[in-house]
Amino acid sequence: MNVSLAEATGEAVSTVQGFVDTFFASLPRVAVGIVVLLFFWLVAKGVRSAIHRITPGPIDSPIGMVLGRVATAFLLVLGVLVGLVVVFPTFTVTGLVGALGVGGVVIGFAFQDTFQNLLAGVLLLLRQPFRIGDEIVSGDYTGTVEAIETRATYIRTYDGRRVIIPNSQIYSDPVQVITAYGMVRSQYDIGIGYGDNVDTAKQIALDTVAGIEGILSDPAPDVLTWDLAGSSLNLRLRWWTDPSRASVVKTRDLVLQNIAAKMAQGGIDLPFPTQVVLFHDQTEETDGDRTRQREGWPAGDNPPRPARLADAERRGESA
Repeated sequence: MNVSLAEATGEAVSTVQGFVDTFFASLPRVAVGIVVLLFFWLVAKGVRSAIHRITPGPIDSPIGMVLGRVATAFLLVLGVLVGLVVVFPTFTVTGLVGALGVGGVVIGFAFQDTFQNLLAGVLLLLRQPFRIGDEIVSGDYTGTVEAIETRATYIRTYDGRRVIIPNSQIYSDPVQVITAYGMVRSQYDIGIGYGDNVDTAKQIALDTVAGIEGILSDPAPDVLTWDLAGSSLNLRLRWWTDPSRASVVKTRDLVLQNIAAKMAQGGIDLPFPTQVVLFHDQTEETDGDRTRQREGWPAGDNPPRPARLADAERRGESA
């Protein structure tokens, strides 16, 4: 069927005119939708401020910030949905969910790690196993917590590096909180000679650490006889300090420096590792004579004779 140019032009004009009329007819609904969205935005802003005020701690505490962001996001999404219903009366939430369909599942799998980190971050902020400023050990990293965000936790290592650890890892793996109890114990093994008096060495060690600044008196330092080593008798000196890294390192330096000086003044030997090497000629007449050689077996008037290979061969030939 042939359509004239005039008829085609008229249909196009009619279509455009319909779009224009529909647009102007929907302007009131668009305006109402924008007003609704602004209303929800103002409500979200007020709720966020209220959460910051009622949350324990400073007004900018991490938990208050996270809860405020979650509440703001929820109210803004709700405002957008209500605004869409006002502008498009045929729009329904169930229709939106149906339209997402498989795409929503794909998005969920794609952002699985992100959602895990988000949930773990919220739980960390709610339960607060550690706070900003605490010193922690997580995996191979040790440092001071700088920030706890919804996705990751930031720590500053002792050598000045920033490490970003996903919250899901921190929440699921063991974490040591060094500064949890306000004090931490340090220890060092001191090797003395077997000929030295153990009680004297212990008293010198205790008197030395008692005069060092930074070592706590309660719990008190102690010294234990810890090991009978190959070259020394080892004493384990233990003391308590403030848990901060600076305090631990400074106190350890003073302890080692003063212990070495005081032990030397008290006549206590700090022996070097020693090895004894025995040389003997297997062809010597004394080889195997246990009354004249001692290589680890106890001496006696009638030690057992060694089992010589030559004697065993001669016995075999005679048989």
